[in-house]
Amino acid sequence: MPRSAEQTRKRILDGAYTLFRRHGYSRVSMDDIAAKASFTKRTLYHHFKSKDQLLADVLACQQELALQAFKTFGDRLSGSPEAIVEGMFRELAVWADRPRWAGSGFTRLVIELADLPGHPARLIARRHKARLERCLGELLERSGVRRAGELARAIWLLSEGAISLILVHGDQGYSAAAANAAMTLVRSHLDKHQKAVRAAGNGSVNWR
Repeated sequence: MPRSAEQTRKRILDGAYTLFRRHGYSRVSMDDIAAKASFTKRTLYHHFKSKDQLLADVLACQQELALQAFKTFGDRLSGSPEAIVEGMFRELAVWADRPRWAGSGFTRLVIELADLPGHPARLIARRHKARLERCLGELLERSGVRRAGELARAIWLLSEGAISLILVHGDQGYSAAAANAAMTLVRSHLDKHQKAVRAAGNGSVNWR
């Protein structure tokens, strides 16, 4: 693809992402996207056969950026599982305090497509959320957590719930509430597995 075509495509994707994130999928038309990117609608359809394809390509592009951002954030997290979880929810509170914060673009857009289970954008969003959850599990595993995937899923559920309720109520206190609940889960999880290890040492459990 010639460089000019790549630049055109990127400008369209950037413009579409801004509009989709700000206004949602259904409220944005191809005319709106063309105006935002300063191209004709004919140019849009030259690069993207439909609005559905454009949305899927927008999310495919954004998921790599979001994953790299999460990994960069993860590189700053270290120490105990409690420290990792505390840092994660502290970052959520800072994120939610930004002007015009609108939560997770992936979540908001996929909710609009709830009646279209086969939409390609939903598949991309599922993969994206699963990758982020696995990244959290890897962080917890490196901190010494056994069966880290189980704990990561529960913590991720609290994080996503906090984001949704902050948007519904406009109350950032849900971030602190989710952080407290996550800490309780971490301590319970660690205690359960420490007991299992001790029991295994006594010969009463074959723990694998």
